[in-house]
Amino acid sequence: MKRILITGGAGFLGSHLCDRFIKEGFHVIAMDNLITGDIRNIEHLFKLPNFEFYHHDVSKFIHVPGELDYILHFASPASPIDYLKIPIQTLKVGSLGIHNCLGLARVKNARVLIASTSEVYGDPTVHPQNEDYWGNVNPVGPRGVYDEAKRFQEAMTMAYHTYHNVETRIVRIFNTYGPRMRLNDGRVLPAFIGQALRGEDLTVFGDGSQTRSFCYVDDLIEGIYRLLMSDYPYPVNVGNPSEITIGQFAEEIIKLTGTDQKVIYKELPKDDPKQRQPDITKAKEILGWEPKVSRAEGLKITYEYFKNLPEEELYKAAYHREFTKK
Repeated sequence: MKRILITGGAGFLGSHLCDRFIKEGFHVIAMDNLITGDIRNIEHLFKLPNFEFYHHDVSKFIHVPGELDYILHFASPASPIDYLKIPIQTLKVGSLGIHNCLGLARVKNARVLIASTSEVYGDPTVHPQNEDYWGNVNPVGPRGVYDEAKRFQEAMTMAYHTYHNVETRIVRIFNTYGPRMRLNDGRVLPAFIGQALRGEDLTVFGDGSQTRSFCYVDDLIEGIYRLLMSDYPYPVNVGNPSEITIGQFAEEIIKLTGTDQKVIYKELPKDDPKQRQPDITKAKEILGWEPKVSRAEGLKITYEYFKNLPEEELYKAAYHREFTKK
């Protein structure tokens, strides 16, 4: 049985990866310090003999006994609320954390895949974004702690690949959504749905003309799986190229939820990207991958998930959002 370590295993994407690799017959070791992860995302796996959980911070030395075939490094705050609240931890997990994972991969002779992000492109001057674009990032702006942590991760990963012959894979993840997202993480989709469920007006930052491209989580996980099993060591965009403005997206959420809220507009945060759309040519050619789930279908599933959350989760999210503004 192949053994895989998934850091950030109790998070949104990490927990879905745990499910996928359990389904594929792997022995899965999930590691998470639970700063932004939630143990409830993986508690259904605890009864399985081929699943383990390590409560550990990957920024500290990692010890995993026995053989390891694969390592997926998905530990990181991934939302503006998180990385603005814990900037030092964000930088450490993208520097010390990736160093520890790569060192472990070298010792175990394991293949490692790191979760990079479309944020390495910053506020792009190239559209759509392809893997050869180097980005437009403000390293000292409020988003720099996340953007530069991910850019450093990529550089460190390629250094281990080049100088230590470690088998590496790099996935650049674009906006992804689905069950197990947190309502209080500040990202646009859970924020809109949370506001709709609470009967609040939907808040759009900026004039609503900025764009995003939303990929359903099952499609993303399939792309990551294919990349891990490929022989391609360089960055690959994985996301849905179906682009929509934030203003249009707010109207879609209002229609989906059957509410009659208004859309209100507030000032755009500093360095917020104006455009986001992946060029997935490489994913198609190298992995034979492209997204299958339409936004309408994925949003319906995601809305049902959020609608069935306990009521206190809705209002905890609202309180958290207001508190973090102060």
